[in-house]
Formats: sequence, structure tokens, C-alpha cells
Amino acid sequence: MACVTKRRGRYILDFYDNQGERRWITMPEEATKAQAKDKLREIENELAKGVYLPDKRIPTFKKVAKAWVEYKKPNLRESTWSVYKGHTKNHFKELDPLRINRINTARIEKFITDCQNKGMHILTIRKVLASLNQIFSYAVRHRYIDYNPVRDAERPRGQGGEEEKVITVLTPSKINAFLEKVKKPKYKTLFMLAIMSGARQGELLGLKWSDLDWFNNQIHIQRTFNNQKWYKPKSKTSFRKIDLGPSMMNALKKWKLACPSNELDLMFPNKKGLPINNSNMVQRYFVKAFEDAELETIRFHDLRHTYASLLIEQGENIKYIQTQLGHSNPTVTLNIYAHLIKPVNQEAAFRLEKTIFSTSGSKMVAGTKKGITS
Repeated sequence: MACVTKRRGRYILDFYDNQGERRWITMPEEATKAQAKDKLREIENELAKGVYLPDKRIPTFKKVAKAWVEYKKPNLRESTWSVYKGHTKNHFKELDPLRINRINTARIEKFITDCQNKGMHILTIRKVLASLNQIFSYAVRHRYIDYNPVRDAERPRGQGGEEEKVITVLTPSKINAFLEKVKKPKYKTLFMLAIMSGARQGELLGLKWSDLDWFNNQIHIQRTFNNQKWYKPKSKTSFRKIDLGPSMMNALKKWKLACPSNELDLMFPNKKGLPINNSNMVQRYFVKAFEDAELETIRFHDLRHTYASLLIEQGENIKYIQTQLGHSNPTVTLNIYAHLIKPVNQEAAFRLEKTIFSTSGSKMVAGTKKGITS
């Protein structure tokens, strides 16, 4: 049974660990009996939860973070893993030497405050906290600690609109002006498809001619090409079929005739029959076309935003837009594009009135007599 004894003027904690091994912990000379009992209760609580480890065996935060990032590596894209590795290398230096069980919620909130005082952008802080949360969850699973202190920490709040990501979209006139300046058929078709499908850059570069359904006028997203590597789409909903209009299909037919054959059957191959280099494509053809058209240059990903904004503008169903974009659910789509939805919609109000009041009064009365109520 665990107990507190006193030897040579110092209190000793006497107990058995989870493996049945007897252990003794000598308290500091200045420790009182009450402090010794508090420490023993803390140890008994850890023993009851099965997370007790002798102080010398409790890993530092740095060791746990390193184990976590290596554990994540096989299941992540290289780009995502590099972000996680960067977080553990650059942002947790003040936590690195601390024992993992000595970091509490107050210490996490101090870490957040320090990040803010250093001028770190709120979106960066939130991404770093996401990694930090996963590290402590990993520590809980491996029973180094019994709770995750990040979960109870108060998250930083932004001031005004600084948290919002800037989304830039092209108007129809700017789309035409931009495409007019793209001279090479391969890149003109690629950029047009990006606008007319909303597909991500990696999805477009990974397209094969076998992914094009000529009968149903659709492209099937089945893979991506990012950072010179092939990947499966990022989620189940990213595997999808995107509808294309007749002008886009005609453009693809023309490009199919001109496209050099290649072993990979790529829709947009380079001269060697391999996927084109995305950086070269953006700098030499994408940016140049904007400059030639005397338009403000946007990101390639903003073509995807342009696609979504135009569908919203013409009143398409948000569920349909979600499936075409490959978002996990309509809420994700709304969170990104809610600000594009018109705050005033007189057409909708007009249609509602027409639906209700076009019915004659006699029919409405008859409906009521039959027991139709609200």
C-alpha cells in the first residue's frame, strides 16, 4: 500500500507501480508532509489511469514531437508532412526541453500569447496549434499523459476581417481577355478546363484521356500530380465526375487531335510525355497571359474560385456545386463562398409569391376543407 514515511529528515513516497515494482521517491529537503501527500495522491491518480512513469522515463516534448512527425510520414503527402516537420522544427523551441507531463493548459496559453507577441499571423498560429494538438493527442494515446492540455486552451481570436482568406475571381470579360492571350493550344485548353471545371491544379495535371467521358460530357477525377509525385485524390468526395459544356468539349476534341501521343495517356503532357512542370506552366504561360492582357495576376487556384463563384451567381444548387468541387459536404462550400451569395434576391421572393397566390381562392378554400393545414 502506498504511504509517506520520513527518513533522515526527508519524506519518502513508498508505492508500487503498474508493473508491481516497488518504488521510492525522495522529496526535496524543504518539502512538507502535506506536499509529500499531495505528490503521492498525484502518483496514485496516474497509477489508476495507467499513465504513471518515473520522472526519468517521461519523454521531453521534443522527443514526443519527433516521434509524432515520423509516425505521420507514411500516411501523408510529402508537402503536408513537410509543413508538420517545419512546425516541430521552428515553432516549439520553448516547449522542447520540458517533460511532456509538465506542460499544462496555462503553459499552452502562454505559448499562444508568445506567438501573438512575435507578430505571427492568426492563421499561422491556428495551423501551428493544430499540429500541437495532434502531438499531445499522440502523447495521450501512448499514455505519457492522461489529458490533452491544448483542448482546454483558449484559441486566439482575430480582429475584424483579418482572418478571412482573400478570394479573387475573374469576371466573364476578364476570362475571355485572359484566354485570348494564351497562344499555345495545350495551355489554352488547360486554363479553359480549369475555369470550366473548378478542378485543382494537381487534378488537372494528372488527367488522362481515359478520364474523359465523351458520351456524358464529363471528366473523372481519379488522381492528382503534385510535387513531382502521383497521389490519390485527397478525400473520397474528391473522386468525382465534373460536367462540361459543349464549348469545353469542342476545345478538348481539337486538343485531342493535336496532343502528342504518350505512354501515360496524359491529357496535358510535356515534350517527354510526362506531366508538365507546374512552376514552369504558371510562370511562362499563366502569369504571362495576364500580363499580356494587362490584367491583375491571380493565383492558379483562383480559377477554381472563379468557377464556384460563377455557379453561385447563376443560382445553381449549393449541393451540386459541392459535388462538382469535391468538398466533403455543403457546409465546407458555404463556409468558403457564403459571402458570394447575394444578400438581396427579389427573384426568389417573386417566385414564392407566384407559387402561393397564383392558386385561386376557391382552390385554397377547397384545400382547407379537405383537411390541408399548415
